Amino acid sequence: MPHNKYSHHPSNRLLKNTIALVLAGGKGTRLKGLTKDVAKPAVPFAGKYKIIDFALSNCYHSGIRSVGVLTQFMAHNLILHLQRGWQFSSNALGDGVQIVPAQQRTGNDWYRGTADAVYQNLDLIRQMDADRILILGGDHIYKMDYSRMLNFHSETNADVTVACINKPIEQASAFGVMAIDGEGNVIEFQEKPANPAPSPTDPSQSLVSMGIYIFNKEVLERELVEALRDPEYQHDFGHNIIPAIIKRLNVRGYVFSAQGHPCETAYWRDVGDLDEYYAANMDILSPKPELDLYDRHWPTLTTQSQLPGAKFVFNEPERRGAATDSVLSAGTIVSGATIDHSLLSTSVYVDEGSVVRDSILLPEVVVGQNCKLTKVIVGEGTILPDGIVIGDDLEHDAKYFEVTAKGVVLVMPSDLENYQAK
Repeated sequence: MPHNKYSHHPSNRLLKNTIALVLAGGKGTRLKGLTKDVAKPAVPFAGKYKIIDFALSNCYHSGIRSVGVLTQFMAHNLILHLQRGWQFSSNALGDGVQIVPAQQRTGNDWYRGTADAVYQNLDLIRQMDADRILILGGDHIYKMDYSRMLNFHSETNADVTVACINKPIEQASAFGVMAIDGEGNVIEFQEKPANPAPSPTDPSQSLVSMGIYIFNKEVLERELVEALRDPEYQHDFGHNIIPAIIKRLNVRGYVFSAQGHPCETAYWRDVGDLDEYYAANMDILSPKPELDLYDRHWPTLTTQSQLPGAKFVFNEPERRGAATDSVLSAGTIVSGATIDHSLLSTSVYVDEGSVVRDSILLPEVVVGQNCKLTKVIVGEGTILPDGIVIGDDLEHDAKYFEVTAKGVVLVMPSDLENYQAK
């Protein structure tokens, strides 16, 4: 597999002439109740962030200042987050994060897929002074310097560049699976195949698309318009656009690795379902997590709520406020409770006698007295009554809550309306 080469001499011009479009309109149904009322990119992550903060932080640190966020499904919370935390660039210079709501510009349909979301905004893209369009998903967790990929795109004279990463073959069927030759040309692309092709250098791995694309502007417009002629068109980059162009255009695969990027590992995670979401948050609790949120050289940016520091109260044998192997966010109060290997988001309150273990508590959660939570995700704004026990008896829990294949229990405010303890 070829190594990426970078010269960086045209970096400033490349960045100035590139705009990013963040696709943030999907429903994210596999996250169940977490996306019932909010778009997936607006789901809280790691205590104080939203999922979309990672793609936007990457744009900012990479030097890409002109960004459009394409919204659609349940966009209100996402729009508020963008307005409050991401309006710091100069509009006078054409910079900044612009919110682009779905407007049915080309007919009566809302966005029918990733490619259609871009197609419906071609008139806006034509107005922008850009040579290249960087297309990003708003629902992935990772740190990446996009300027590296832009240099690769330029130096290989690519029409289109697709970012890719090696993933275990048993996970690959959830992604677009690619093959590239010794020069980095994409020679095969299958969207979510039932039997993913193994990597030629490691049969336990497959090379998968990260859902990150760079298109030359004129190529993007031409291909999106031409694709409409196909009666089987599914309006999607992975299903239609990329497979259709690999034999007639210069399509390159940019292999994402730790080299030159802001993580010690090539960390990229699609938190597509509750088990993935849980695992990604739990990794933050590791002594040395794969995703380093404490890196001052590449901080993940977000809206900073005006909240006091986390607080522990009482130091008595039967009501000691304590936490071990955990992350607690601003505004949290642990009042005579025990927190073990858990992540507490902003403004969480846990009352005395309660034990929270291996769990994720999203913002504004209140846990009553003498509760016991084990391997639970508690949704934003949920108020748990005194004495509730969740996670000990999954068969009982499944009558009222969402229980995943790996035994994670999701509790949302509406789930408690009919709840009955054993």
